[in-house]
Order: sequence, then structure tokens, then C-alpha cells
Amino acid sequence: MNHSRLSHYLAKTPSQHQQSSAIAYLAALDHIESVAPNIAASIIQELVDQRSRLKLIASENYSSLAVQLAMGNLLTDKYAEGYPHHRFYGGCSNVDTIEDYAIHELKKLFSCEHAYVQPHSGADANLVAFWSILVHDVQNKEVERLGKKNLDELSSEEYERIRQLMVNQKILGMSLNSGGHLTHGYKHNVSSKMMQAFQYDVDPATELIDYQALRLMAEQVRPKILLAGYSAHPRKINFATMREIADSVGALLMVDMAHFAGLVAGKVFTGEFNPVPFAHFITSTTHKTLRGPRGGFLLCKSEYADTVNKGCPLILGGPLPNVLAAKAIAFKEANTESFCHYAEQVVKNAQVLAETLRSMGVRLVTGGTENHMVILDLKRFGITGRHAETALTKALLTVNRNAIPFDTQGPWYTSGIRIGTPALTTLGMGKIEMEEVASIIFDVLSHTTPAPSEKGNLPSKAMCHVDQQVLDRSHARVKSLLMQFPLYPEIEC
Repeated sequence: MNHSRLSHYLAKTPSQHQQSSAIAYLAALDHIESVAPNIAASIIQELVDQRSRLKLIASENYSSLAVQLAMGNLLTDKYAEGYPHHRFYGGCSNVDTIEDYAIHELKKLFSCEHAYVQPHSGADANLVAFWSILVHDVQNKEVERLGKKNLDELSSEEYERIRQLMVNQKILGMSLNSGGHLTHGYKHNVSSKMMQAFQYDVDPATELIDYQALRLMAEQVRPKILLAGYSAHPRKINFATMREIADSVGALLMVDMAHFAGLVAGKVFTGEFNPVPFAHFITSTTHKTLRGPRGGFLLCKSEYADTVNKGCPLILGGPLPNVLAAKAIAFKEANTESFCHYAEQVVKNAQVLAETLRSMGVRLVTGGTENHMVILDLKRFGITGRHAETALTKALLTVNRNAIPFDTQGPWYTSGIRIGTPALTTLGMGKIEMEEVASIIFDVLSHTTPAPSEKGNLPSKAMCHVDQQVLDRSHARVKSLLMQFPLYPEIEC
């Protein structure tokens, strides 16, 4: 240990200023390095990379060291299929305590009737919701109608008829083209294969949800599930109106709030823009704006609790107890006044970023933002989203290309990029820094040009050129910002 990162840290840091999280983190790295140096090197390099780039991916954030450390322990060795106090394995009392606590904090955070914290991702949470609805509202009601107690009493013919009835239910969700998520009925996703999927678009002129048009479509489709939520839409959704539409056609309202869960938790989205009072089911990830570990959860009305709790074996395998512990910590962190201030600042920062870019002549999808993300239309720069993503990466800004509504470039090259403020807000950046970030982005994109295609005279949709002087200028500006707002300053590697 004489040459370890921990011993180096302890030698430099007076005991009264030592921070337990840094000590634990560095000790873990030392041990990993002794077993698998290449893995330790990759972890350290990721820290170096994240410290040297502006993280502007709307679906990413920085979790606390406590959240990270909770995932690295012997809880990962424990099987705990089932749910608290109803397990298929013995010796789960400690996992029960942890999961109970996570559920308690989550219910407190969102003031919901029931919470399920086991999904490993947002996609898993959506699958649990879909199948819970189908089991509760289709399968179980048919079994009851037939006068049977359970599936085991059905004949093979009866079971097959119910199975066919379940997979022929309809779902109506926002299209990928308009900013919806893959799991909302996209034709290449299982959501469109397990049900009949119908999709609604935003209004071509405003790029906003046209609730009257959606109401008419819902009346035609008559879906079992009306799904609200998005992956790339910079505006709030009126959930009171969505519930009215769902009720008018006998549908259940499901909300995927993976992107804006932190804004709901932080009391930024309230009233008709808070999905909890209106939705039958709510799904989410635990990272993004909520600033927890990678994972998912599900909220629902109490009448669906028993079905949802059987997400394993319905959809999931055994839960990940170590991640449940990390989720519990993240939910506790979000149940604070400081998190509410954070969530408010996330939106303020996004709006400053949007207004600064707009003032420079950049067209923004919907003209601005009401949440944590801004979507840039790149056509004025003569480049694709793939060009912009590559150029900004070279300039030390991490973003992702993203389709804009009715994108002619398709979902691979795209005509836009999506930028978000959750991570930079976690670092402590505010209005002045957002104006500087917008200026850097504009400078880089203005000096990015498509490279010649290898297949002919047409410009490449992927390869691009950025003036080296512009990159040098960007590197200096990014470095200056990150020196003022360092990531995990207590860790020395």
C-alpha cells in the first residue's frame, strides 16, 4: 500500500480534512488494481475523461459517491426473487430492510400510492407496466369471467384465447419521429410486437403536442394504454388533459417520466404538469435528472400493487440488492430542499442555454425549452447531427445527435443534437457558465464542415472537418470552466 492512491491521499491530507467517501473510493481502486490493473485503469481514465469534458448529454448526470459506493459490496451476491417479506429464497431480511426503505423514500418523494423499485432500467420498468396492465385488466378479468380461480384451471384452448386477447391490445404513444422513446411502440422494439402499436406526432408547425388531434386519434384507435412521455421533447406535458383523453376512450394513462423525474421530485413540475395525481402507471429511470444509479422504478395506483409486485417472475429475474441500496440513497438525497433548488436550477440553466443559442440565430425545436433539454436544428450550419456530435467531441463537449421532428436525415445521421443541463448543474454551473457553453457550441458548429465522401463527390454525412484554431480555443475555454467546477474534487487520482 506504500505506493497506493490511498496512502498518497492520506499522506497529503490532514486527518481532520479527510473525507470518508474519498478514502473508500480510493481504497476500492487500489484493490481493483491489485486484481485487474486494466479494469482499474479504465475506471480511472473514465474519471479523467469526465473531468476534462463538458457533459451535455441530457440523459446523463453525476451520482454521489455514496450512491456509487453502495453498489460495490456483498449485496450483489444475494438472490432475492420476489418482493419484501415475500421471497422465494431464505436469508433475505437485510434485503427486505433495504428495499422497504427504498420504497418508503420513493413514495415520500412522489406522494404516490404504490412504488416498485426492482426494474433494472427504464425499458424494464415499461415492460413491467405493460404486462401488469395486460395481466390485471385483461387476463385476470377473463379468468374471473370464466368462473376460474387462476390460470391453472384453464383449458389449453381457454388459455390460448386469453393469450391472443392480451397481445391484441392497443397502445398509443408518441412516435420516435416526434421525440418519443423506442419503448413507446417503435416498430423495431418489442413494445410494438407484444401489442398493436399506434403513434401520435407533434404538430408540424409548432412541434408541440396537439391535444385536440390526439383526442381524435384516441377516439379512433380506442387504445388500452395511452402513453405520455418522451426522450427528446423540450416541453412540459399537460397530464390533466392526457387523463381526460384516456378516460374518454376507456384507456389507462401510463406516463414514462424517465427524463423529467427529477423535475417532478424537485417540485418544478407541479399541478397539471405533475403526472402522479393523474396517471394509473408511471415509469422512470433512476439516473438522468434524478441523479441516482442506473436503474428503473414504477409507480402505480394501489389497485395494481399486487400485480406489479410480481414483476418477478412476470418480466424480471432476481433484483439487484446492491443497486436497490444505491437507489435508496439516491431517493433519500432527492427528498431534500437542496435537491429542489438543484432541479429548479437545471431548468433555469436550460432556458439560459436555449435563449443564448436562439439569440445567435440557432433554430431550436419548439423554439425553446421548459425542461432540462434543448434540441438544436443544425440545417443552418449545413451539417448533420453526426457531424455536430463528432465536432463537439473533438472540442471537449459530450453531446448526442438526435432527430428533430419529421427529420429527413433519419435516426442515424439526424438533423439535430440534444443538449442537457443536469450534469453541469450538478457541478454548480449557472447563468454565466451556460452563456459561455452556448458560445462555445456556436463557435464550433459555425466552423464545422462536412468532409468529402469516400464513395464519391458528395459530402460525407458522418466525417467532418473543424478548424484547429477553433478546437484549440474551445479546449482552453472548456478547461477554464472545469477548473472552476471540478468533478469529485475530494478524489485525487
